[in-house]
Amino acid sequence: MVNIYGHITDYMGTAYTGQGVQHKYEELLAESKKTIFLKCLPTHSLSQVLNDLVVYFVNKGYSVDKFMNPGHVDKTDALFVTELELLILQASHPVSFEPTDLGKRQKVFSFYDVYHQDQLLGQHNEVSVLSTEEKTHIGQALKELKNAKAIHDEWEAVNIARMDWPRHEEITEELKREIFGTIELTKTAHVSHRIVGSLSAGSAHDFIPSITKHAKRRFLIKGLPGTGKSTMMRALGDEAQRRGLDVLYGWCGLDAKSIDLVLFPELSVCLFDSTQPHAYDAESPRDELVDIVPLCAEDDDAEKQIDEIRHRYRAVIGEAGKQMQAAVQAQNSARIQMDRALNVEVFEKKVQDLYAFIHAFEEE
Repeated sequence: MVNIYGHITDYMGTAYTGQGVQHKYEELLAESKKTIFLKCLPTHSLSQVLNDLVVYFVNKGYSVDKFMNPGHVDKTDALFVTELELLILQASHPVSFEPTDLGKRQKVFSFYDVYHQDQLLGQHNEVSVLSTEEKTHIGQALKELKNAKAIHDEWEAVNIARMDWPRHEEITEELKREIFGTIELTKTAHVSHRIVGSLSAGSAHDFIPSITKHAKRRFLIKGLPGTGKSTMMRALGDEAQRRGLDVLYGWCGLDAKSIDLVLFPELSVCLFDSTQPHAYDAESPRDELVDIVPLCAEDDDAEKQIDEIRHRYRAVIGEAGKQMQAAVQAQNSARIQMDRALNVEVFEKKVQDLYAFIHAFEEE
């Protein structure tokens, strides 16, 4: 039984972090009952195909999670139809995946044969140069992000030492009582993980508005680096799991081990870090502020130390953004070149075949 109206939630498909390139597709592959791997050359053309498929499923009443490209945040890399537990993803770019259960549960659909081969050959050298540029700049961006993560750890250490941790724990316990009350469900909680943002072309980008748009209550956590925002959200997530409530954890670029958002779908409640690089303010009656900034004791020596750390951090993260912007420009140029070699007639026929393929897969 499906809803009369489906809805769409945007996430980031992949993230560039201080720990390298990260994604959550392996988790989705594990929980999906059916997966379609779209095999293709580097392209923008499949983004529109996936967007049209999102509309197709939403019009049938299903809710869809849409996973966007970190470099081109308006381009779609994958979709997950939640009620059908169906994942459809570009499995060659930006991250390569191969099926491990080919047959009934996983299938492959190829777009390798939709090009004018002579045009591909003619563009080979130019595309090869652009691809090398992209890899070089991404490698440099990841190096800078690793440095930024180390500097951010210094920043956190200064604040950790001057935090009122007993009061932090009290606030966390107050939130547990406020959010969960006496709720206890007799089921096992379902826990999922999503990427809510990443470093993109020149700056950070997140999809927190899309992820939280259906929440009836949003708790915006304001706090300095290292003051326990992630710790608080992890504790609340653990409490929800103990009570049998489903939990969705979300995180943004720099640190793949942090938590930047926690959502309790059955309660329609969400908490998220609303400080830089994803700064948000209360904007409606459903928004409540959790301000833990005052728990960090004022200390002139610490502030001087942080000013120096902040200066280094901004310089390194700025360079990471410049490198990512250069990488995205090279990637975009290469994809445009590849898409110019598309045999449009063959491509459109292939898309029709894909719909038939999906329909048959749904019926199995």
